[in-house]
Amino acid sequence: MDPVNSLICLAGVAWLGQIALGWMQIRRFNQALADLADNNGSISIGRSAGRFKPRVVVVLSLDDDRRVLGNFLMKGLTVFSRPQSEGMLTGKLASEIRPEIMFPRNKSAQQALALAISNKR
Repeated sequence: MDPVNSLICLAGVAWLGQIALGWMQIRRFNQALADLADNNGSISIGRSAGRFKPRVVVVLSLDDDRRVLGNFLMKGLTVFSRPQSEGMLTGKLASEIRPEIMFPRNKSAQQALALAISNKR
């Protein structure tokens, strides 16, 4: 096999690997979202913006009083990020949560949490 065909094959294998890992990440996100939906609360999702910086997704499960029943966040630049619960948010009222205090060093997490709290589309 000449070098050009080897490079094409390598690119194809890398592309298939990216598809498989992306599918696994989506499956983990959907499973965590389904687990939060079992709390019988409304779901609120916030996502940070940005093209070439790590994105953050914050998902909150809120009861009728807008108290956080459960949550998770996913942050990272790669498909290896996993849903992680943030214990400081659970049990707080949405009106009491200050993103700049919860995540003082992470602007992307602040932005995602603010969007999840405000419930803007």
